[in-house]
Amino acid sequence: MNLAAWLVRAGTYMGDRPALGLGRAVVSDYRDLAGRTARLAGAMRTKLGLRPGDRVALTMSNAPEYVEILFAAWHAGLAAVPVNAKLHPNEFAHILGDSGARAVFMSADLAETVSGLPVETLDHRIAVGSRDYDALFAADPIDLAPVAADDVAWLFYTSGTTGQPKGAMLTHRVLTAMTLNYFADIDTVSPGDCILHAAPMSHGSGLYLLPHVVRGACNVVPESRHFDPAEMFGLMARWPGMAFFAAPTMVKRLVDHHGDVDTTPLKTIVYGGGPMYVADAKAALDRFGPKLVQIYGQGESPMTITFVSREVIADRSHPRWEERLGSVGVAQSVVQVRVADGGDVTLPHGETGEILVRGDSVMTGYWNNPAATESTLAGGWLHTGDMGVMDADGFLTLKDRSKDMIISGGSNIYPREVEEALLRHPGVAEVSVIGRPDPEWGEVVVAYVVPTDGAPDIKELDRYCLDAIARFKRPKDYRIVESLPKNNYGKVLKTQLRARDAADGLAD
Repeated sequence: MNLAAWLVRAGTYMGDRPALGLGRAVVSDYRDLAGRTARLAGAMRTKLGLRPGDRVALTMSNAPEYVEILFAAWHAGLAAVPVNAKLHPNEFAHILGDSGARAVFMSADLAETVSGLPVETLDHRIAVGSRDYDALFAADPIDLAPVAADDVAWLFYTSGTTGQPKGAMLTHRVLTAMTLNYFADIDTVSPGDCILHAAPMSHGSGLYLLPHVVRGACNVVPESRHFDPAEMFGLMARWPGMAFFAAPTMVKRLVDHHGDVDTTPLKTIVYGGGPMYVADAKAALDRFGPKLVQIYGQGESPMTITFVSREVIADRSHPRWEERLGSVGVAQSVVQVRVADGGDVTLPHGETGEILVRGDSVMTGYWNNPAATESTLAGGWLHTGDMGVMDADGFLTLKDRSKDMIISGGSNIYPREVEEALLRHPGVAEVSVIGRPDPEWGEVVVAYVVPTDGAPDIKELDRYCLDAIARFKRPKDYRIVESLPKNNYGKVLKTQLRARDAADGLAD
């Protein structure tokens, strides 16, 4: 089934319900949203000349228009390519080029940057809110395009071990499974509820659009278009039945926000995208009550690997309550999860190995990358690259990430990408990048640099990073060292480097 059928359905029998909100204002009901989406889909096919299966990119900050563009692409039988608005222009160019996108919709603040990118496949670059954008809605509406269950609906670009973004192919079947699983495991949604999109709609928050459209809830974007604790608390009274997805660092900032705020209208906080310290989970439970749900997922299995229910999080009487708070929970209903050794043999409870996942919510593969698809989906199981241990009750605890990924503020950062940027500096002979635990961000990026001759200027190193990668990926700390710890084969021993960094921190 075409995912856009859910919006057509909502527009038909829940047409008067609020569909989109900006700040405190309702900007569209479901009847209007469904009509605009059908006209925009018509424009994509007739005015822009897009054909079934073509890719439409959204290089956008959060906005109500995000919803109509996303659903219009599906309505027209196209594949959406949401792109993180915080990425570097080089990363925009790679994703747009790799996906072969023929059209891109851009936020006004990104229009100049994206318009100048050398992407040969792009026939149309349209700034949201411009005259060109508004003119598209003059097109005649079209009927819902027929699609196959395994047609690509969302190309979710996620980085691999080299930091090169790869497009995980999320089909209509995959996202249907994810959506229905939300109701089974994560939360209930009633007409009149809302989801507040303070986290990027290009990722988890945008994926959770789907269950809320199914149930006729309102999708609300803060006026600031980003995460602001004061603003979010202020919107709770305006939008009762509120849920939102947040990184653990966002939850901590909400907990730490001063002021006596009534959180009764808040329904659910779903958190994920990084580890939540047990102390922070306890503080959030004390502040908000039994309204927390944790999820663990990847772009390759969107929001659907394991979960810790609100009942488990709130069950202080359980003898292993703290241990469960520190886990990522049990397998979600739509998948099977196991921990395996290097030969994919399932390990006994209590032993650490790679986390493998199988189910209808797992991607069908990587876009135009059969080699990566074959290795990642070997034997029909998604090889997450994450290491974990499962207990006898099925609770999974993450131990390490075999790909050395750093998660800072809920965003994935791959060390090699940062290392390659720094190695362009003539004063850098060697470099190794690690994540350092941080109470606010989860982890921060730290670069250990071996200079060619004398200590390089830190501001210059920062400039090299900013010229090549997104600002949020650059190191927060540089350590100049004479050498890096290595094994007999010359491979840098990051485990030793992390231990050294921790010891240096204690010494400081």
